[in-house]
This record gives sequence, C-alpha cells and structure tokens, in this order.
Amino acid sequence: MDSKSVKEFIRKEVPDWDDELIATARFKAFSGQKSDWEPKFQFWKNLIVKIARHFGVFIISPPQVKNEWFNRGGLTPLCIDHVLFIMYNEGEITRISDMVGPYSGRITQLFYKVKSLMNRSTMSPESILLEDCLILTTLLKEKADEVIKCLSESHWNSHCVVTRNKFESMCGGQKEGYAVLSYLSGCRKGQYLSTNKKELIEGIKVSLSSAVVSGVSSLDFDTLHLIWTQEKLQQQLDVIDRRWEMSRQSALASLKSGNKKLALRHAKEMKLGTENREKCNSLLNRVEEVLSVIANVESTKQVTGAIQIGARVIKENKISIEEVQLCLEELDESIDSQKQVEKALEPAPSLDMEDEDIEEEFRKLELEIGSGNLKDLNPEAGVSDSEGTDQSLADALLNLKLADDAPGSGSAIQNSGLPAKNKESNSPMLEAA
Repeated sequence: MDSKSVKEFIRKEVPDWDDELIATARFKAFSGQKSDWEPKFQFWKNLIVKIARHFGVFIISPPQVKNEWFNRGGLTPLCIDHVLFIMYNEGEITRISDMVGPYSGRITQLFYKVKSLMNRSTMSPESILLEDCLILTTLLKEKADEVIKCLSESHWNSHCVVTRNKFESMCGGQKEGYAVLSYLSGCRKGQYLSTNKKELIEGIKVSLSSAVVSGVSSLDFDTLHLIWTQEKLQQQLDVIDRRWEMSRQSALASLKSGNKKLALRHAKEMKLGTENREKCNSLLNRVEEVLSVIANVESTKQVTGAIQIGARVIKENKISIEEVQLCLEELDESIDSQKQVEKALEPAPSLDMEDEDIEEEFRKLELEIGSGNLKDLNPEAGVSDSEGTDQSLADALLNLKLADDAPGSGSAIQNSGLPAKNKESNSPMLEAA
C-alpha cells in the first residue's frame, strides 16, 4: 500500500481534509481534559482502522502512519503518538512482542505472557512510535474469522490440518500468520504441530466449529505428511508445465527459423516432460485418494456419533420409534412437495443446437467426403454403390439444413447418423507454426 493510494482514500473519506483551518486544529497535540480531545482521538482512531481495513492489512507501522499516511506538505499530526498510545492501553492495538509465541511449548508461552505484562508498564507515547509494527486487534479477529471461513469451504469436518506455508499464505505473510496463529492459540482454536520425515514438516490444526481444537493425534501427523507431499507434487507439476511450455515455444521458434535439428531436440524435451508429468500426476492422484479416504472415515465417525447421541436422546425423553418414523415421513412429504414446486418452476430445456456444433458436423462431413468413406452417413440404408452414397449424402445435407432452420434441430442432427461431437484431447502436442 503506497502513500499515494492512502492519501486518495483519505480525501474520499474525509471531504474537508485539505481545509487549512480544520486541518490545523486536527494536527495539534492533545491538551486539557479528556473531554476536550476525545472527539479528535475518535477521529484519528477510526481513520486508522478504516484505512487498514480498506487495504486489507491489520499490521501497521507507526512511523509510516505518522510520516506517510497523514503527511500534509511536510506537516504531520502532533497527536498521533498519543492516539496510538491510548489505543494500546485500551487493547485496540498490541505489539507482536506482546503476543504469545504459537510455535513454542506451554512453558515458553507462559514465560512470554509474564514478559509482555512487565513490558507494558514501560510503554510511553514516545516509545510506541519506535515500534516496527503494531497489530490492530479488531482487524486481527476479522482476519482469523476469514481464514477459518475459507478453510471451512474446502473441508467438511469440524477441524482440518494445513501446512504452515499454506496457512501463512492465507493470512498474507509470515508476520501475519504468526499473529493469526497466536490469536487462535489463545482462543484454543488453533494448534501448531510438526514432524520430521527426512525434513521438518510444519503444520497447523484449526477448529472449524465453535468447539476448541482437539489434541494432536498420530492421524494428524500422517495427514500433515500427506498434505505436505500433495503440495510438493503440485509444485513439481507446475514446474514441469512451465518447462514444457518453454520447450514448446522454443520448438515453434526453431521451426520458423528452419532449424529442424534444434526443433527436434526441443520436441524430445517436451516428450520427456510429458512422461514425467504423467508419473508425477499418478503419484498425486494416489495421495489425494488416501486423503479422501481419511476424510470419509472421519465423516462416517461423526455420523455414527450423531446417531448414538440421537438414540440416547430418544431414550432419555421416552420418545417412541413410531413417533420418530411419523416425523420422518412428514419430512419426506415436505421434501417431495418442495421438489415438485421447483420442478414446475424450471424452464423447459431448449433443443436448439449451437452454430458451432453444426459447423463441426459439417467439417466432419467434408472430411468423410474427401476420404471417400461415406458408409456411416446412413447406416440403415445398407447401400454401397455410388448412387446410394449420393442419396445418403443428399439426405444428410437435407437433415443438416433442416436442423439449422427447424426448432427441433438437436434431434434432427442425432437422427441423421452423423458421428457425435467428441472432446478434443488435452494432451500436449507440437503445433506447426
């Protein structure tokens, strides 16, 4: 976020920002009773939070806030240090050094808490401007909720395990990931875990429900290893695809320049890349299959637990099986009625065929004419002589013309005996320039 964009945003939010008289009063230092400077404090505090939220950040730099954000022709607010200091005392901002280290053990975290409490007593308006970065606690909570929501969209269980790199990328960076995980750890909604499989593999276990995160199990470590392997294989696939594309471009350039020998070498590199991609993709599919099995097992376990709870509730409340069955039947009737209403409201499907489909069928027909293979144009006729062939061709073209004009063109094309339109293969091929 550059200072120019910030200043443009400030002028939109504060229409009288360039008014000299108002700006002079705003930029003065706090003096007198709290009631005298409280409106000014609220103005600066709300403006700082608005700017940070608009640009999607929750970590700010005090020197940048004073000297870049609110710089008006070399003049900076004399009260900004007191604004940040009051926000710090009220818990609306905090320092990274005050946060509990999420990657350390319980004893170390307790030590960090005691140390941060001792350091808070030494904070002053002058010293807060010397801090490298401050965290806006309100926006930190919003970011943590956003991360959990994003993870919930791709996971069906009440918790999930992600690698540390992915977690930090979702948070916006290493510092941001540290702050978010520290907050989640304090709420007992997140927990750090690591394992050594030839190299250090770090991950985060996050609770996606209102419950606290459960303890780390051996399955969590195995899941982390599989997810880490999946990400590594995906990165390798991306590298292979980039190299294949570079070889393809080089081969095309060599063909244009007439250097067939060099083009052949690049073609061999493309073939080797395609083989490596198939092997890598096969491994990736196997890893994803194992992860899917684990997710299904966990879902089944949750369903089984829910059934057991339901049975216990039925027993405790003395509800008969007949009453439960009656409720289920009423629910099924409601669902069926809703489906009938939705079906009645659905528009009738269109039978029109796209122009591209007709053109494709016509091209296929032309190819068959050129190759002399017209047996499939009218398989029911069973005619092999030239007269039967011409008649089949005329019938097919007549059906094609009618399909282009009639409203039921889709069925007309299908009855003409023409081959169906197939998907083109996505396998890499060397294109001639």
